Amino acid sequence: MKHPRFYFCSCLLFICLISSANAKADLEADLDAEIAQLQQRWAEVNYQLEGKTQITEFENLLHQADKVTSQYPEQAAAWIWSGIIKSTYAGAKGGLGALKLAKQSKKDLEKAMELDADALQGSAYASLGTLYFSVPGWPAGFGDDEKASELLLHALTINPDGIDSNYFYAEFLSDQKRYSEAKTYYLKARVAAPRPNRPVADAGRQDEITLALLEIEKHLKE
Repeated sequence: MKHPRFYFCSCLLFICLISSANAKADLEADLDAEIAQLQQRWAEVNYQLEGKTQITEFENLLHQADKVTSQYPEQAAAWIWSGIIKSTYAGAKGGLGALKLAKQSKKDLEKAMELDADALQGSAYASLGTLYFSVPGWPAGFGDDEKASELLLHALTINPDGIDSNYFYAEFLSDQKRYSEAKTYYLKARVAAPRPNRPVADAGRQDEITLALLEIEKHLKE
């Protein structure tokens, strides 16, 4: 017969384990909801707004992302989306402030990779790789085409059929004037499976792919 104290301790341990599991599940559900809001609003701001309105809304979205990373500092997904928002905002804003935002984005994405490099199907690799070939090189910036290629190819090993992983690598190849290779990856991005609950982002990306392919065809005919 088990001692009553042993039985009590076993029950208490079981309750603690269940409570811990429930708390973890609640945290993950709350984070998923926050990330979904960031994703949806980012797509709306990036693809449906223009000019000063877009800049203002990117600024608001940046503050929202900062709140999420403060609330979930150990969650890679929060840092990935903070980095994505800052890098896209940099592209929209341009000027002297763009490089500062790009550096902040790099820091966020590197933080995400420290926590979980493969989170969100390797999105940190794809986004950071894009930064490396988009920003100026030394001494003004941290641009590095070799590093960009390494990161983007790794993103493809994690998510070989994804719309973003293929699109961003195609963008890199196009930037390198490797147009025939770029076309292959743009076409692969175009037939990627739609992402659940991200119709605005998918539609916007498909529009970008269509325009990119038109430009590629021009270069291939030259």
